[in-house]
Amino acid sequence: MDADRYRRQLESLAKNLYWCWGLDPDSLFRPLDPEGWERCHHDPHAQIAGLDDAQLVAAVERAGLARVIDEAERHLGLYLEDRETWGRRHASLLSRSPIAYFSAEFGLHESVAIYSGGLGVLAGDHLKSASDMGLPLVAVGLWYREGYFEQTLDASGWQQEAYPIVDPRDRGFFPARDVTGQPIRLTVETRDNAIHVQVWERAVGRVRLFLLDTNLPENSDEDRELTRRLYGGDQRNRIRQELLLGVGGVRALRALGIRPGVFHINEGHSAFAPFEIAAGYMEQEGISLDEALHEVGSRTLFTTHTPVPAGHDRFPPDLVLEHLEPFIRRLGLETPERLLAFGRIRPDDANETFCMTVLALKTAHQVNGVSFLHGRVSRRMWNDLWSDRRPWEVPIGHVTNGVHVPSWMSTRMANLLDEYLPGDWRDRQWDPEAWRGAFEIDDATLWEVRNGLKRDLIQLVRRRASADAERRGESADVVAAMRDALDEDALLIGFARRFATYKRAALLLDDLDRLSALVNDPEQPIRVVFAGKAHPRDEGGKRMLQQVFEATRDPRLRGKVLLLDGYDIALGRALTSGVDVWLNNPRRPLEASGTSGQKVVLNGGLNCSILDGWWSEAYDGANGFAIGEGEIHKDVKLQDARDAEALLHTLGNEVAALYYERRDGLPVAWLARVKRGLATLAWRFNSDRMVRDYALQGYLPSGGIQLSDAR
Repeated sequence: MDADRYRRQLESLAKNLYWCWGLDPDSLFRPLDPEGWERCHHDPHAQIAGLDDAQLVAAVERAGLARVIDEAERHLGLYLEDRETWGRRHASLLSRSPIAYFSAEFGLHESVAIYSGGLGVLAGDHLKSASDMGLPLVAVGLWYREGYFEQTLDASGWQQEAYPIVDPRDRGFFPARDVTGQPIRLTVETRDNAIHVQVWERAVGRVRLFLLDTNLPENSDEDRELTRRLYGGDQRNRIRQELLLGVGGVRALRALGIRPGVFHINEGHSAFAPFEIAAGYMEQEGISLDEALHEVGSRTLFTTHTPVPAGHDRFPPDLVLEHLEPFIRRLGLETPERLLAFGRIRPDDANETFCMTVLALKTAHQVNGVSFLHGRVSRRMWNDLWSDRRPWEVPIGHVTNGVHVPSWMSTRMANLLDEYLPGDWRDRQWDPEAWRGAFEIDDATLWEVRNGLKRDLIQLVRRRASADAERRGESADVVAAMRDALDEDALLIGFARRFATYKRAALLLDDLDRLSALVNDPEQPIRVVFAGKAHPRDEGGKRMLQQVFEATRDPRLRGKVLLLDGYDIALGRALTSGVDVWLNNPRRPLEASGTSGQKVVLNGGLNCSILDGWWSEAYDGANGFAIGEGEIHKDVKLQDARDAEALLHTLGNEVAALYYERRDGLPVAWLARVKRGLATLAWRFNSDRMVRDYALQGYLPSGGIQLSDAR
């Protein structure tokens, strides 16, 4: 009987992803089987399924979990039933017509590998904040049964990719049901065939997440492959994925009986959605295409994330017509060229490819970049669409990205802040007054918390680095160096993100002699930990990974500069909580926003960054460090050389010098910057503030609600 009750309770708690931020999985699930918890990538479903009844009862009783489980159930129930949320107070009029948020990827937790990097993690944080704030929002994406990929590095430091197959049921998803209670099945037509789709559902707190899947026996082999991998395949695979996401996503919501009042298109991958929405309006209301597009546009927000022209999806006309031909009739278009014109800057240019971003820009009345600088870059990039306007008049604004505080702030830091911030600071994270108490934190206490977080990270790095070296068959000397890597008293720098070439992971290695001097300085040594993935088809990114790996095997740097493989959300969370300094050195202005450094702020770390993305509007001279002065050079090699020089100078002359400046054994000036970072940055760069901005500036006005009604 106890086994049945414990299993029912634990499975119920695991179904809602709220457990990964609102409950404490290290107290709730890990104690059941600590080693198994690591083996299953912190997935409670796999862990619970791996224990028979006797093992489950023994584990619960051994760890004293019965009361913990009961309390977790009570807490989840109170969270879901709470009626005093920000959304209830300010956006209740949207409850019957919620916001529909479309994204090709969602980074919610390491156990649900349907994300590749920052775009997905940003989308996951968006859902979590919408849930915490009680904002009526549903989300639409794709289920990828092989996810992105699991990463290892071979003996030469070359990235290897593995794609384990995952059944959505094993990750807590269940079939979504239509208004009659039947599992949803729908089709998305192309010119030549119909793609059959099923829909999976998962609760993310108060938010419902729906993922579309084509792995059905009635589909062709090609169509079953559509939802195999995130960003896999060729252009044909990509356009079919995007047709599925945009058109299929709207149809899924319709089958669910959900009538969104606002559509939020997160990046251009789902930009076909407005076609399906407009066609629906025309068929149901008998209105013209222009009227339908006006209605769609007034209810659609588009967020662009890419400041690099090559990063925007473009398709040849014949591929577009093969997949969009049914819309020529449904939209009442006279010719195929009228359809193609929606994705062209120059509508009549038959040589121009069809751009998904252009389609989104033409069909959404509200458009934003993801930082102040990115908004400016985007206005210049797409100025040709508004050729009669000057760049600053182009109607593209910005909502700077933020991160979800409960997901990224360590428990130790949150407990410390509870002593100094107002009792309701978690409910008004966007309020600068809520963070002002950070200035009053006791230096010795803050230093103790910071050192504890660093020790935890160093232990993790040693375990993983030595295990990776053994797996690669490296020498006993290398394995031993990894087991004793890093020093708890040394300044620890972290760099972890996608290894896209513009992010310049190897910039620090530009002069190994100077880096060695910094690493081996007897008075002010630094230590560096790298991590990150390159896209499977990005040879340049893979070479950069290999370059970093080779540098870590330099005898002067061994055990002092490390590269960890297997980068995922869990490793990112550990690194951003434990490092002293977060390094970010993209080639300005190619970083749209970046959010990893925002996570470091929440844990008492400092940023050392090029003045690009979010840091260009965040840095005030005393809440972190800047590399250079925001220069941009036409000569890329010159820019890289000058930035590399500025980076090494800043690390040695500013960062290390301040870190090792002590008064009564404490780095008082350093801690003053940490506290200023918390007080000036945490309120501005969290996802509650971001979602609140979207709600006040976009969702509520688009839903026909006046701002005065919502404040």
